[in-house]
Amino acid sequence: MSDRFTGFPPEALTFFEGLEADNSKPYWQANKPRYEQAVRGPLLALLGELAPEYGDFHTFRPHKDVRFSKDKTPYKTNTGSVAEGEGGTTYYVQFSAAGLTVGSGYYAMAADQLDRFRRAVDDDHRGTEVAALGAALVRAGYTLGAINELKTAPRGYPKDHPRIELLRRKGLIAMRSFAPAPWLHTRRAKDRVVQAWRDAAPLSAWLDTHVGPSELPPEELERW
Repeated sequence: MSDRFTGFPPEALTFFEGLEADNSKPYWQANKPRYEQAVRGPLLALLGELAPEYGDFHTFRPHKDVRFSKDKTPYKTNTGSVAEGEGGTTYYVQFSAAGLTVGSGYYAMAADQLDRFRRAVDDDHRGTEVAALGAALVRAGYTLGAINELKTAPRGYPKDHPRIELLRRKGLIAMRSFAPAPWLHTRRAKDRVVQAWRDAAPLSAWLDTHVGPSELPPEELERW
């Protein structure tokens, strides 16, 4: 297996298409060699090339935790990895039958991060700045997301705040999805990932400056 990323082969797409049609242990066991060679191998090669600039990546396990889920299918129909930069920004990449999804930002903020984020958004100068950065990304084809958001204004903030949509968020991340195309099977797939993170770099820099990593003790952070 080569350590050089050469793209995700067509077999990677057909593996996940098959898993979506037959999400079962027999399918997984019968196709595990194809998963290792066509999916996991290229993904690890890609992450190895990205790690020097973006940090060490954690790849999520393919098995789902179905203990508290109504959906008891055992396997995820995508593979995703995440790294955290020195300033606190997380970098995410996901591959599935639908293609490639790339994101960066603060997907889920802890309590202290949320407090800093809301204070910054509430400030006329800093808040206007992040709103403009987000709007520019949306115009460029990105989607702004978060782990969750409040249905109304957070405590202490007016419901008619000019940046209420940002204040309601419990995170802020810029995402972009790319449908399968010939470039996906070449090294140009890496270029798409890097370009997406570079496009979102101003937003990530704002978050690193005004939010940063959580300062909660590990036990409190885990409870949160």
